[in-house]
Amino acid sequence: MFSYVDPSIRQKLEQQELLITLDRRGNPVTNDAEEAFLSILGPVPIPREIDGQQVTLEWYPFVRRTELSVVLDSAKEVKGGDSKAFLELLQSHMLVNSVFALPDFRGSSEPLIRVHSCCLTGDIFGSQRCDCGPQLQASWTQLLSEGAGAVVYISGHEGRGIGLWAKAITYLLQDNGQDTYEANRSLGLPEDSRDFSDAAIVLQYLLKGRAIRLLSNNPTKKQQLEAHGQPVSEVIPLLSGICEHNLRYLEAKRDKGHIIPEQLPKAD
Repeated sequence: MFSYVDPSIRQKLEQQELLITLDRRGNPVTNDAEEAFLSILGPVPIPREIDGQQVTLEWYPFVRRTELSVVLDSAKEVKGGDSKAFLELLQSHMLVNSVFALPDFRGSSEPLIRVHSCCLTGDIFGSQRCDCGPQLQASWTQLLSEGAGAVVYISGHEGRGIGLWAKAITYLLQDNGQDTYEANRSLGLPEDSRDFSDAAIVLQYLLKGRAIRLLSNNPTKKQQLEAHGQPVSEVIPLLSGICEHNLRYLEAKRDKGHIIPEQLPKAD
């Protein structure tokens, strides 16, 4: 990821401890270490308003360490008809994820954490076909009321890992009667291919192994975080944005084990 960065800038960032290299356990290692796995940058100050209150967030972008030369070597496989390795590389190694933390996050005890999968349709475009946008906004409200915590935003999770183009097709399939999981399978794609291991690595580094309280309805997130070393002391459900357009979607998620009541609140 740093082939195009002036080496002197990289060196300066490392000297200022604004660019850190981590191994798979969240431990800092040298830039050229064999076990180097992930790079994290920051904190980068991000001023924003949350519920009418001005807050300066601490932004920590993080990305797996893949140099441009590796990507170019993998791209050669596409010419031979084997694009699988290249696509996997792009999906898992070239997407920059983020931690957006309230001030003093790194010193907090059992902070509230939302690990949020990217959903452009809901988070940015305001679609009501899912509950993602309202969940993200509700997360900020709860974090602010707690006074400590962070949102971990995972960029490559659109459509539970299938990408925006395929997601658009699944919407049309859902309009013809399939649920959100059936639609993924109809395209020959996984129901859910999301990987939360990088979030676990970064949280271990930022919090030095301290436990978190996880804001989520999805038991898989807790399982994956703990499997990769990040303790979770509590899971707090997050139900928000229920409306007539996402009832079937929420019911399908409940059938897959999400913590969603059998009797959903009355749609807005």
